[in-house]
Order: sequence, then structure tokens, then C-alpha cells
Amino acid sequence: MIPTYWRNFITVNDIIGCDFEVSEEDDLSQLGADMRIMSIEQCISEATECYPGIVALKEGYVPVAMCLAGSGDYYYIKTTEGENGSLYRVYHDAVDGNHIASSGIEKVLNRYVSLL
Repeated sequence: MIPTYWRNFITVNDIIGCDFEVSEEDDLSQLGADMRIMSIEQCISEATECYPGIVALKEGYVPVAMCLAGSGDYYYIKTTEGENGSLYRVYHDAVDGNHIASSGIEKVLNRYVSLL
């Protein structure tokens, strides 16, 4: 479920549990972001036990970071983009039946490695 390239990225860079801030200027959605990189166990739990994670996983998104600002929104990578893909914010209330509303997903970074 969690791509090998993501596992390698967080392990090699030793960033599990680390906090990152993306300024409004650097955030493609212009909101800014405060996040904590989740452990593999936390990623799996969010993807299999919670919404929108359950639906997001079906659409190819894997949760990788939690919001520290209190919004309840998580940050995801899209597995079809592969290594060095984008980082997305999926709004916790974006589930529309068995899908995520198109307005419920925003690209935060073109390449998740930009966090470093």
C-alpha cells in the first residue's frame, strides 16, 4: 500500500515524525501548510480506518502527513506519479459518496522532495 519510494524517502532522510512548514508563497494552493510526516503504521491506519483516507486510497492517493494547524486535513502523494511526485492536501470533508469531490484535493507542492 505504501510505495517503496516513499518508505525510502522518509527513512533515508530520517523524517518520520518531523514537522514541516510550507509558506503561503511556496504552497501552490496559497494556503500554507504545517504538517508532520507520519510513520508507515499511521499512514496505513489513516488509509484504511478513516475518511477521506479510505476513499482517497481507492483513487490512488496515500496519506503521508498530518496537519498541525488543527484543520483535520491530511497530506497525500498520488501513487501513479511515482518517485518525486506531487504533495496534495485532501480536505477531510471532501468525500462525495464513494469519491472525493474535485474541489477537495489541492496540490501543495509539485515535488514532495521540496519539503527537504
